[in-house]
Amino acid sequence: MKILLIMDPGIPIPPPQYGGHERLVYMFAEEYTRLGHEVSLLAGPESHISGQVYPFGKNNLKRSKWQKAKELLLVWKFLLIKKRDFDLIHNFGRLAYLIPILNSHVKKVMIYGRPVAQKGIKAVTACPHKNLIFTACSDYCVSTGNVSGRWETVYNAIDFSKYDPADQVKPDAPLMFLGRMDQIKGLHTAIEVALETGNRLLIGGNIPDTADNLSYFKEQIEPEFDGKQIIYLGPLDDRQKSHYLSQAKALLFPIEWDEPFGMVMVEAMACGTPVIGFKRGSVPEVITEGKNGFIVENKEAMIRALQKIITIDRAACRAFAFSKFDVSIIAKHYLNL
Repeated sequence: MKILLIMDPGIPIPPPQYGGHERLVYMFAEEYTRLGHEVSLLAGPESHISGQVYPFGKNNLKRSKWQKAKELLLVWKFLLIKKRDFDLIHNFGRLAYLIPILNSHVKKVMIYGRPVAQKGIKAVTACPHKNLIFTACSDYCVSTGNVSGRWETVYNAIDFSKYDPADQVKPDAPLMFLGRMDQIKGLHTAIEVALETGNRLLIGGNIPDTADNLSYFKEQIEPEFDGKQIIYLGPLDDRQKSHYLSQAKALLFPIEWDEPFGMVMVEAMACGTPVIGFKRGSVPEVITEGKNGFIVENKEAMIRALQKIITIDRAACRAFAFSKFDVSIIAKHYLNL
């Protein structure tokens, strides 16, 4: 097929550091190319894939509403002119991008990686439309938007070949927390678990930049960093994440919100590292009890689950997660749709 991937400007593809959907777009572009499809990308400046790139807009996450309006018009013009050049348009950007081609015959897949604004779904599906499928990254996420139209759950993916697993770790191996250090991510709980069980905790992630979360970090989190038991590693790239995750006995995921997917859980599993996560959002879909981790209700249950972590075979943990979340599996799921 001739496939067009669309992504909002803001961060180049592939992203130089963090960028969840930007990373996914690049992986799917390369995987579709590997499978023999002709792939094009409509995205922000400085993006590159193995196929054709059509850059538009500005790479600035804080760009103005006026700039975003101009970008919308650019996409509309592009799609009106080029819609017959593609068999599939795979949209990771704004739903509004698809308005001029809603009723055209080209196949359209609209992707969601976070809770869905139902108003937009109702408005679009009230218009004449053909060959439009909505997907979201978990059953939980689908449930937030499934008010109209055709919906499918397609999980997020990672490239397992980029992660080096460890089939065994030492008995005194550390725990790990990885992610943005906002209060809803629950780092304070992970620290309490480590302190109460005598484990070291490795922490990777960005310091928050919003006022409320920065205050949380400065008052509750940073004072706990001692460089010995509670160790802050800074933001980590893919190579560093693989290195530290493969050394950990478990990843702690004590979230205080309904996480749409939680890519870091799968990254840990790719290293053979099981995950202990709170039962919120997509966690029960990503963790299969006793195979790649444990699903718990609170801190006390997380501590009890730690005592069972040695019962999980790390090679089997990785293999099970690969069968559900590797990019080769998920790309074929999209193509089958």
